[in-house]
Amino acid sequence: MTIAIASDHGGYKLKNEIISYFDKNKISYKDLGCFSEEPVDYPDIAIKCAEAVARGEFEKGIIICGTGIGVSITANKVKGIRAALCHDTFSARMSREHNNANVLTMGGRVIGPGLAIDIVKEWLAAEFAGDRHQRRVEKIMEYENSK
Repeated sequence: MTIAIASDHGGYKLKNEIISYFDKNKISYKDLGCFSEEPVDYPDIAIKCAEAVARGEFEKGIIICGTGIGVSITANKVKGIRAALCHDTFSARMSREHNNANVLTMGGRVIGPGLAIDIVKEWLAAEFAGDRHQRRVEKIMEYENSK
């Protein structure tokens, strides 16, 4: 599995911390930008990453901005994306197990690198539980597809 990872300027430093973790642990990823702390518009970055996940180029995506809110809102506008803003490991695990989240968003100005890496580890390790949760995710998808 290759993970798409992206950030705006507010999440740039945290994205690089996560990329260092990926490199050390031989986790396959593709960095979709941004590539400096020069200001960029977070919707452009979030859409690029979310659309790549929605097209099936990547099974999962991680998007980081200053708070994680803007990229979460934006990513969830892309059909087929279930982006979860997580700043703790429990929410990260539940977003996968119960909601089958395919995009994780975080805030580079909200959490530090140690916690962010723990969140990423938990999120990547968790699997969708299915069963009653499948029915609920299907309801979300049905609504999304009806629009």
